[in-house]
Amino acid sequence: MPETYHIDDLISQQAGARPNAPAILDAGEKTTFAQFDAYITAAAGALTAAGTIPGDRVLIVAENCLATAVFIHAASRAGAIAVPVNARMTEPEIARVMDHAAPRVAIFTSECSAEALAHAGDANRQDLGFGSFHMARYAPPAMDANIDRVAVILYTTGTTGAPKGVMLTHDNLLFAGSMSANLRKMTHGDRIYGVLPMTHVFGLASVLIACGISGATLQLETRFSPAKLYAALTSGVTVFPAVPQMHALLMQYASDQGLTRLIDSKLRYVSSGAAPLDPAWKAKAESFYGLPLQNGYGMTESTAGVSGTRNVIGDPDTSAGPPSPGVEVRIDCPAGADAGEVLTRGAHVMKGYFRAPEITAQTIDADGWLHTGDLGRLDDTGRLHIVGRAKELIIRGGFNVYPPEVEAALNDHPEVIQCAVIGTANGQGDEDILAFVQCRDPAAFDTKALASFAAVRLSGYKRPTRIFAVDALPAAPTGKILKHKLLDAFADRLNRKD
Repeated sequence: MPETYHIDDLISQQAGARPNAPAILDAGEKTTFAQFDAYITAAAGALTAAGTIPGDRVLIVAENCLATAVFIHAASRAGAIAVPVNARMTEPEIARVMDHAAPRVAIFTSECSAEALAHAGDANRQDLGFGSFHMARYAPPAMDANIDRVAVILYTTGTTGAPKGVMLTHDNLLFAGSMSANLRKMTHGDRIYGVLPMTHVFGLASVLIACGISGATLQLETRFSPAKLYAALTSGVTVFPAVPQMHALLMQYASDQGLTRLIDSKLRYVSSGAAPLDPAWKAKAESFYGLPLQNGYGMTESTAGVSGTRNVIGDPDTSAGPPSPGVEVRIDCPAGADAGEVLTRGAHVMKGYFRAPEITAQTIDADGWLHTGDLGRLDDTGRLHIVGRAKELIIRGGFNVYPPEVEAALNDHPEVIQCAVIGTANGQGDEDILAFVQCRDPAAFDTKALASFAAVRLSGYKRPTRIFAVDALPAAPTGKILKHKLLDAFADRLNRKD
């Protein structure tokens, strides 16, 4: 690709080659590539008219809809940098991002999101033919930051203290989108289900950009609903990238309808990301879909993709697959340890953190290796296995306990939808293991029976100290469980002795 290639050029190319082909389905309405391209040009004109110049940030407070996709590309066409943030964030959270990003313009996708409308305040309402939105104008200060070729800044989920804005270049996104499209063998005949938020890297790079590269149709969904998902999977969707919570809730929904498997579907590819797989859960999902459940590994700072599987159905492999073409991976493993920090290098690695050169230098070393903070290992075949976050490692009785291993044992129980395991200091120089288990009926769930179930699957030092049955776990809009919020979310339960 030429050096000046931008992400919006993908849509121009598709519009030139296949103008009448469906680009986006949103709320039942079809938008062709020619229409999509025209909307992008109109939106870029509106940004320029509002005073946006190259290098300016455009805050996009949004949920998934056509307007969100348009403005992410329109910022590119105007030479600006899109800063998508989820409209379901609180006002203080968005204020912190706004203070740090210093946008010239803020866009609120108010037609598709009541939360975006609430955040819009007294911003001006506009309509350019692809749904109404609100726009606010600001006068940002000059920024001393290296923003050359930056297309998008994403603020990472769950950060505390000062916000961390991940700068992703056009080249990052084009590389990652191509990698995702190739991994799934996507073509213009595919329809990809887009419920993963475009305000997060998975939905942005692996869905929106991958569709632009392949010419596939993107079927957008503003919010996850298992009923809507089931309907989509039986009415033309062929590619479904998701996170474990979506699969778990879909299978629960189907079970409630008396269904044990997906029927009358054109689905050909299904994947699960953001959490390790366990064999029993993987087999259950493959039986439901009638397809292999693919897995992968990535993070915002690596533009989503680092590795991915290409397994056949029934393959017992629960790794995150081998590194993708053009991606390097190595493990920084201390002597005698069975796992170490995952390091990765290649065109997928972010440019750095916006306005934070010191933190960037701590994360990307002088040789270009991104230090992920994740613990993993490479097996004899070169497949990457993620065993947990370095910061989530539990030390109990002098032994290392990796939460995903404990979670896998608990998830084997038929009444468990999903769970999250964390460690907490017990005041005696050791850590307790706390398990929060999402189930259908927490009041009737027998946690003692689950403890006995886990006891035959886990060594003594790995068994949960306490198990809490809950109806829901705190999660990001992507479905990723927010473990750092568990203690606050269930503080009342933790203080009881039951």
